Amino acid sequence: MNDIAPPPPFTVCVYCGSRHGRRSAYTEAARVLGRSIGERGWQLVYGGGKVGLMGEVADAVLAAGGRVVGVIPESLMKREVGHPGLSELHVVPTMHKRKQMMAERADAFVALPGGIGTLEELFEVWTWRQLGYHDQPIGLLDVDGFYEGLLAFMQRTVDEGFLSQAQQSVLQVETDPLALLDRLAALAQRAGGPDHFGRI
Repeated sequence: MNDIAPPPPFTVCVYCGSRHGRRSAYTEAARVLGRSIGERGWQLVYGGGKVGLMGEVADAVLAAGGRVVGVIPESLMKREVGHPGLSELHVVPTMHKRKQMMAERADAFVALPGGIGTLEELFEVWTWRQLGYHDQPIGLLDVDGFYEGLLAFMQRTVDEGFLSQAQQSVLQVETDPLALLDRLAALAQRAGGPDHFGRI
């Protein structure tokens, strides 16, 4: 009898706001992204919260029949923002451990609208890619032009000689959630998989 476990499902790590933001388009994009992840039979790994866009993505994946893995620090769990209905919820001691565990589980990364925490996570995993710690694709969902200013600034870093055009092009930008997931899945087939994060 063959006892080999099946491979884990394709896993998307999503970074996004713990608030909903001012525009309903942000919430709708989070729901569409989550629903598509679930309908494709994929898995979500995220920060484990039940509030804001984080909660919207997780709930949409679960409603569509997908698996959701949350990773949340003890300090935030104590504030009762941890999502109680996930497939897995890992409570870890630090933010560093949270981000590392999320990255280790991921086949691709997506950033939705969010605040400084979302930006920090996006830039960290982008930096890890630049340094060769992984080769998983990284996507940015630009909802209603939310990231237009950031993208213009990043182009300036290229123009001023602080970032190569090749590294700028690593970031896959789309305005449509489904198109972004399609592109990331295609790119991930050529990547080495989440085991690369063992070097972090």
